[in-house]
Amino acid sequence: MKKNKDKRELTLEDVTSWWETDITDIAPGVIRIRGYAIEELIGRISFPAMIWLVLRGELPTKAQADLLAAVLVAGVDHGPQAPAVAIARMAATCGVGLNGAMASGVNALGDVHGGAGQQCMELLQDVDARHVAGTDEDVAAEEAISAYHQSHDEFIPGYGHRFHPVDPRAKRLSVLLREAAGAGVVSGRFLAAGEAVGKALSKGRTKSLPMNIDGITAVVLLELGFPCELGRGIFILSRSVGICAHSFEQSRQAERIKGPTPPACGFRYRGAAPRALPAEVKNAPP
Repeated sequence: MKKNKDKRELTLEDVTSWWETDITDIAPGVIRIRGYAIEELIGRISFPAMIWLVLRGELPTKAQADLLAAVLVAGVDHGPQAPAVAIARMAATCGVGLNGAMASGVNALGDVHGGAGQQCMELLQDVDARHVAGTDEDVAAEEAISAYHQSHDEFIPGYGHRFHPVDPRAKRLSVLLREAAGAGVVSGRFLAAGEAVGKALSKGRTKSLPMNIDGITAVVLLELGFPCELGRGIFILSRSVGICAHSFEQSRQAERIKGPTPPACGFRYRGAAPRALPAEVKNAPP
């Protein structure tokens, strides 16, 4: 066995302890996820329940799994003009294969496109913490919004939508969430925080500013006990389905090297006007 920098021979324990995990254990003929044999899970729990188990370490109740499933369904796709999907489709026309096209799309899901759910979770968690500490909920929302502006920018994630006057996904998830709160599946405290933020943001407007898909998803995931860091990951799990479908569809259309707009549309050039190369450069020996 090779010696390490301490001049001690490495043992099998040194190697096996290099990576440590609480998630999956495997041995010849054995696969266990969070302690459960994979063959006992297959056909007995849903995929959303499996996601919950892998991420959280324990099995959810059916009601919890159903609410998570609703979130996953809601975020699957938003059409070919959504940036991540458009990027995936363009990549597919470049011959990179399905995995490359999907990876290209997923890699576009960052702070601006794809990160609003996690950011809204952080905002609502701040509202809740201030309220638990004794601040009136409406005041807590205004204080949290102010603090968010100071550390981020003027954009508050999770509210309003540039395309949908009322986001149909948020409307349906709100119904399911209220039903879950009424049945005692969730507490409703983060829903109250979300509504307080909406109320604060709507001040001075002729119409209230409703939660969009990112906002209501943030509420649901917080109600289900997910940490903020997983907000983006869960959204990516959902949107990857749409990215996969669009990548595959585009690959079947036999189009090559397709850009973001038809070539005839051109683009706007704002650089220097046409100019001649200086004589000393033009006539200089190579």
